[in-house]
This record gives sequence, structure tokens and C-alpha cells, in this order.
Amino acid sequence: MGSHTDSTPVPATRAGRDGLDALLSRPDRALIGLDFDGTLAPIVADPERARAHPDAVPALAALAPKVASVAVVTGRPADVAVRHGGFAGVSGLEHLVVLGHYGAERWDAVTDTVTAPAPHPGVAAVRAELLDRAGAWQGTWVEEKGGRAVAVHTRRAADPQAAFDALRPPLTELAARHGLIVEPGRMVLELRPPGMDKGVALLDHARSIGAGSVVYAGDDLGDLPAYGAVERLRASGVPGLLVCSGSDEVPELRERSDLVVDGPAGVVALLRALAGRLP
Repeated sequence: MGSHTDSTPVPATRAGRDGLDALLSRPDRALIGLDFDGTLAPIVADPERARAHPDAVPALAALAPKVASVAVVTGRPADVAVRHGGFAGVSGLEHLVVLGHYGAERWDAVTDTVTAPAPHPGVAAVRAELLDRAGAWQGTWVEEKGGRAVAVHTRRAADPQAAFDALRPPLTELAARHGLIVEPGRMVLELRPPGMDKGVALLDHARSIGAGSVVYAGDDLGDLPAYGAVERLRASGVPGLLVCSGSDEVPELRERSDLVVDGPAGVVALLRALAGRLP
């Protein structure tokens, strides 16, 4: 990966360079899409302790006024991402939206309100069964996501990967029984309604604002649908740049990206460099 003298990293692919050029030439039509955990916030053992990188909000506040929209696309409830990100009430973030629960919820910085449809009834049923069983899965932890999804984390188990592999089949069966699907991630299995993913959320938002270019940065398997959305937009003539918030745990994302940066610190540095190049 090369670098300009202005410190903006250079994408390794032609498509990525075209996406970056489109952003720089027409920032007023650019959409910046960002995952939260592992991208804006370092991964931690307890998701409740996750917080945005300390320089993330200043970088976003410098960049957001110069582009059409910045969208944080996350599996977390929108209000949790807002709280953990420190996004509320920050001058310069008026162009920021948080698409929580994979787009089922939306928080707008301008109004500081969350809008959302009713939760899927299968989530409550799955939650009750998981909480009954949780004691049998030593070292795992069940995270409730605002009534819209339930996640089982294995990162604290004695052998996180073995626990993940052992739990995937029974959780898949449990999800199917209640009309849900299982979304695997980095030592986490999330049970949620079908039809909700970051690709759908990103594509809908891009189309709603008439984006002329799209950047998306993520770090996990749940970000692959968003990568797919950017690839679909590219095929329709909208340039895009795919950024991987570097992780050796998810080679699939790294291999499909145009640009790999060094985790949340690298994402923040990229956001700062972009803001510095825009009028």
C-alpha cells in the first residue's frame, strides 16, 4: 500500500482508487459508511465496555460537514451505538445517522431521535430459551439487543473457537424454530430476523440520498453484505471504496477490500486525512 505526501493511503485496486477520486472530486455527493465495533471502537471482551476511539468523534466532526452523509451501520441498538460512540450533541455531526440493528432502527443527529418498527416476536422467544440454557455454556455470555436480536459471545470461554463451533448448530436450529437466522461474527453468534443486514441498510441509505460515491469500512463477517452493496453500486456506475479495519481473524474481508488500515486507529487516521483534503 502506497501513500501520498498528504498521508492519504492509496487503495490497492483500480476500483478503490476510482472510489477515492470520486469522493475527493464531489464530496457533497459522498456517503461514508462505518461499522462501529472493531472499526470505530476497539474490540473488547465485554461489548458494554466498548467505546469509540478517543479521536473518532473529532475526526467525524471534521469530515461530516464536507460530505453528503456519514452513516454508522451497526448490529447494536441505535441508542447504544450513539451512547458508546459519544455522538449526541456534537457540533459538526449534523450529517451523521446511525443505522442500528442492521438498519431496523435509525438515529438522526439533527433530531436526536430514534425511529424503529415493532420488534420481531421470535426474538423474545429465543431470548427466553437462551437465558434458560446459558448456565450450561461455561464462559459464554448472552447479549440482549433491545428486543431486536440476541447475541451469544464466546470470547470469554476457555477455548473461544471450540465454543463457537459447538454452539453454532444448536443456535442455528433454535433460530430457525422461531423464524430467525444466525449471523456469525468474531467469536459471536447473533440470532436476528431475516432481511436485516448491513448491505440492505447501506444500499437503502445510499439510494435515499442519491449518493454519487460510497466508502464503507468494516472489520467482521457481518460487514460482508455491506461490501456486497458497494460492489452492486459500483456495477450500477456509483464508485466505491472498501476499507478493512485490519483483522487477521476475518481474512474474507481483507481479501475483498481495496484498502487495509490498522484497526480503529487506522480508520480514524483515514477519516482525518480525507477531511484534510476536502474544502
